[in-house]
Amino acid sequence: MTASSTEATAAHYNLRYVLFVAAVAALGGLLFGYDWVVIGGAKPFYERFFGLNSARLIGWANSCALVGCLLGSIAAGTLGDRFGRRILLILSAALFGISSIATGLANSFGVFVLWRITGGIAIGIASNVSPTYIAEISPATWRGRLVALNQLMLVIGILMAQIVNWLIAERVPAHATDLYIRQSWNGQYGWRWMFAAVAVPSAIFLLCSWFVPESPRWLAQAGKSDAARRVLQRIGGTRYGDSALQAIFADLEHGRQSAGWHDILRAPLRGVLVAGVALAVLQQWSGINIIFNYAEEIYKRAGYSVNDILFNIVITGSVNLAFTLISMAVVDRAGRRPLMIFGCASIAAAHGAIGVAYRLGLTGLPILILTLCTIGFYAMSLAPVTWVLIAEIFPTKMRGRGVSLSVSALWTASFLLTYSFPLINEALGAAGTFWLYGFICCLGLWFVVARVPETRGKTLEQISAGLNTA
Repeated sequence: MTASSTEATAAHYNLRYVLFVAAVAALGGLLFGYDWVVIGGAKPFYERFFGLNSARLIGWANSCALVGCLLGSIAAGTLGDRFGRRILLILSAALFGISSIATGLANSFGVFVLWRITGGIAIGIASNVSPTYIAEISPATWRGRLVALNQLMLVIGILMAQIVNWLIAERVPAHATDLYIRQSWNGQYGWRWMFAAVAVPSAIFLLCSWFVPESPRWLAQAGKSDAARRVLQRIGGTRYGDSALQAIFADLEHGRQSAGWHDILRAPLRGVLVAGVALAVLQQWSGINIIFNYAEEIYKRAGYSVNDILFNIVITGSVNLAFTLISMAVVDRAGRRPLMIFGCASIAAAHGAIGVAYRLGLTGLPILILTLCTIGFYAMSLAPVTWVLIAEIFPTKMRGRGVSLSVSALWTASFLLTYSFPLINEALGAAGTFWLYGFICCLGLWFVVARVPETRGKTLEQISAGLNTA
C-alpha cells in the first residue's frame, strides 16, 4: 500500500488530538533542552564554588551528564520495546524533576556529578523516546513537522534555561575577581536555582504524560491490535485506522524474523544503522553544541564581560528558536535531504569564517554575528532533521533498538566533543578548533549526498519497504 493511498483514506485528521499528544511527548524535548544547556550559564559560578581549576575538571563537569545520556539512551531501546513508549515518558519526567532539585542542593563536586549524570539519564531516555513516539503516532504528511515539534520544544527549553540564567544572576562587575564571584550570591546560591528551576516543567510533563495513549505501532507489535486500532481511529477516523493498521501488520510480518540486537547488524538494516549513527555523530561534531556549552568561554575570549556573556547567550537562544520555526515550516515541503545538504555546507563555511576572525584577532560583534549565523544554519537543518530521519528510517520491529543505537552514538559523540573541547582549544587555539569542526562538516556533506535517502511524504511502512528492497 502506498503512502498516498494510506493517507487518502482519511479526509480529515483529528489534528487537535494529534497535536496535543505530540506536544506532551515533546515536553521531554523541552526538559532535554533546559537541562542540557543550563550548565552554560551556571558554569562561571559553580566552577568557583567547587574550585575547578583544570581543563580536565572543567571538561568533566560540563560533560558528565552525557554519560547519563548514553546510559539512558541505551536502556530506552530495550525498555521501550518491552514496556512501551508511554511509561518511559513518565519515567523521564520523574527523573528530570528529582535530579534538578538534587543538583541544586549539591554541596560537593562528587554529589553534583552524580545528579548531573542522573539528569543525563532522563535526557537520554527523552531524546530516544520522544521523537520515536511522535513519529509513530503521526500521519505521514505531518510527521516531519510533528517530530520537528520535539526540536522546537528542545530549543524553547534551551532559551528558557538561558533566560532563567540571565534573570537569576545578579550583575557581576566587569573586572570581578574569582574570589568575588565565589563569595557572591550567584556563587553561593544563584547557580543552584538555575538547575532547580526545571522541576516546575518536569511536574507538568509528569502529569500530562498520564493522559496520552500508547504508541499504536508498539501496541500492534505487542499483539494489542484492538487498542492500536482505537488510537489510529482517533487520529484519522475508521478508514484511516483500519488501513494504517493493515500496513503496520504487513510491515511487522515482513520483519517477523528480526527481533534481536544482532539482526540490526545484518543487511539491509546494517546500512540503515550506519546512516543513523553517522547522522547522529555528525549532528554533534558539527561543533554547534560547543557554542552552547562553552558560550561563556567563547564570548569571554571575544572580549565580553560576564553580564554581556549571559545576555549574548539569550540572543543565541532566540536565534535558535526563530530558525527552528523556519525549519518546521519547510521540512515537509523542501524535504529532509536538501536541508541536510544546506546545513553541512553553510555550517562549514561559518566555522571557517569564525576561525579566520579569531586568527585575525577580531573581538566583540564580529564573533557574535558569526556564531549567530552558525546557530541559525544549524537550527534550520542538522538540529531538527537529524532527529526526524533517525525516527523514520528504521522499520517498526527494530525502531526501538535502531533509534537507541543511533542516539547512543549521538551521546557518545557529544561526550567526546564536550570533554575534548578545552583540550583541543588549548592545543589548536580557537581558530584551529573551529576549522577542525568545519572540516568535519565537509565530511558530513559528502556522506549526506552519498548515503542519506529522502523520506518526505512517505509512511513509516513505505520507508521500511523501500529500505528492505534496496
